[in-house]
Order: sequence, then C-alpha cells, then structure tokens
Amino acid sequence: MMVSMTWLDGLRFDPIAPLLSSGHPAVRFWAIRGFLPESAGLPAATAGAPGEELWDLPPGRRILRRQAANGSWTYPGRRPRASTEYDLLETYRQLGFLVEMFGLAHPHPALAAAAEYVLAHQTGQGDLRGIYGNQVSPNYTAALIGLLSKAGYSEDPRVERAFSWLEASRQDDGGWALPLRTRGRKLDALDDPHTITGDPAQPFSHLITGIVLRAYAAHPKHRDSTSAQKAAELLAARFFEPDVYPDKGRAVDWTEFSFPFWMTDLVSALDAISIIRPGFRSEKTDRARDWLAAHQEPSGLFTGHLLRDRFHDLQLWFSLAVSRVFARMRS
Repeated sequence: MMVSMTWLDGLRFDPIAPLLSSGHPAVRFWAIRGFLPESAGLPAATAGAPGEELWDLPPGRRILRRQAANGSWTYPGRRPRASTEYDLLETYRQLGFLVEMFGLAHPHPALAAAAEYVLAHQTGQGDLRGIYGNQVSPNYTAALIGLLSKAGYSEDPRVERAFSWLEASRQDDGGWALPLRTRGRKLDALDDPHTITGDPAQPFSHLITGIVLRAYAAHPKHRDSTSAQKAAELLAARFFEPDVYPDKGRAVDWTEFSFPFWMTDLVSALDAISIIRPGFRSEKTDRARDWLAAHQEPSGLFTGHLLRDRFHDLQLWFSLAVSRVFARMRS
C-alpha cells in the first residue's frame, strides 16, 4: 500500500531513511513497497507481491533446510508437557519468520507443506488443537490461521471453518478469552484430557483478543466484520492496563515487543486495529502513539523492550512495524 509521507510530521525523526539504508534486503524491500510513492520510480516487480528476491535470502534458506518431510519444524528445547504438540508450536514460530519477514506464499512448496501440516490439526468444530493439548486455544488457532491467510489461504474452506469457530467462541462482551481461564483453571489444565468448556459471561482477555484480531486483520473479508470492528474498540480501551486474567497480568506487558508479533503489545494491537478500523482514534491510541514517538532515537529507529532477537536485527523489524502503524494512523 502506497501512503502519503505527511504522517512523518508526527515524528521527530525520519524512520524510513534508516530502513532503506540498513543494508538488510528484506527490510529495505518492505520499506520501499510500503512507504515510497510511485513517483520514486519503483520497478513493477518491487511494487507487487514479494518474489524470489526474498524467498531465497540466506536466513530464509536456513529455516527451510530444517523443515521436516511432513511440513513441520522440530521443536529444539525440552518438552515438559506430554500433552503439548511442541512441533506445532515450533512450526508456528518458523512460519512467522517466513511469512512476515520473507513473504513466503502458497506457490512455494515448503509453505504448502507447512499449511497441510498445520491444518491437519483442525478439529471437527473448526479450531486448531494440540499446542494446549486437548484444550481450546483461540489464540493459537487465530495466530496460525492469520499467517495462512497472509500467505494466500484466505479462500481455503478450512480457514473459513476456523473463522466460523472464532465467531462462535466469543465472550458475551465481544472479545475472546481462554476457556480454561474463564473457569478459574490454572495451566495444569493443559494436561486435562477433557476439553474445558468456557464461561462466555466472563470478561474478555486482551492478550487473547489481540492475537485473534491479527487473524481478522490478515483476512480480506473478515477484517470488515462487525465482530472485528467491535473487538478492535474493546482492545483499544484496554491499552496500558493489566489483563483480567493472570497470563498478562502486568501493565508493563504492553511495552514488551517482538517481531514477528507473538503476544499482544501496543504495536501488534495498533497494527491490527489500524487495518480493521482505519482512522480509529481514542485517548488511549493517541497515548500509545505518543509513547512510541517518545521512544524514537535520533537515528530514526524506535526502541523499547525488544524480545526474541532471532536474527539480531530486531530493532529494524520493530521500527518497520511501528512506521506502518504511524502511516495508517496518520492525522
């Protein structure tokens, strides 16, 4: 999406110049594609969908070399819970790098194999199960479906079934929560072979709702749904507050960031909200923008408590994500 550069007026320093001059080919690609106007003389291939110039970069190739024959990636750490499908969790992690950073899409055979592995975990109800054992997980269902939607699977009937399940699994207030948490259960419930039915009358979790909204934002049809519009407003109203459930029970969790997005933080939430409800502004979204602007360095890049520095250039990716948010939410 080409955007007007007038949004830079809200920042002290230009964040685009350091992205373009970083020497990181994938960051530069996304910065050109997202921020430079057509008058800059972009070649047609650069202005369109990502191609092999990203798919064949060394970090992506290293990830693809570790893919198993069944389309998954093997979890490298300890496996303390017998009920948890750790390889599905690791596959989600690696798909995040490949889709969000290197633009992998379904024409690529590795992406197709990973999608089939992921969708093999779909239950008859439509959710994806395994990371939480036999417990329902709207967050991981949405996180995986969101990546597949970005990668070209938005019209797959299995993806549509997952969205139908997400629609039916909302809390009464319009957000989402972990069913086991709404029943007051602790994480030892992940080993319970019986699926816990949630209490829809309990309040939504902003951790879970923020992750689910990323899937809605990634889907060209569902991002316009009434439920997504409502949940985006609910999420924005929770900025800088602790979650009502213990998983993200600190207000400071809003300012701990990762890319690709993992938990719910200010940037991941603003990213989804700005796609689902373009132009939406509130006192708390303005406060979030001000917080991010105050954490811009003279170099133009943004800083903060950055987590999961997998490729040792997380600040570049984080700054790209923040710049996208400012561009969409420009005054």
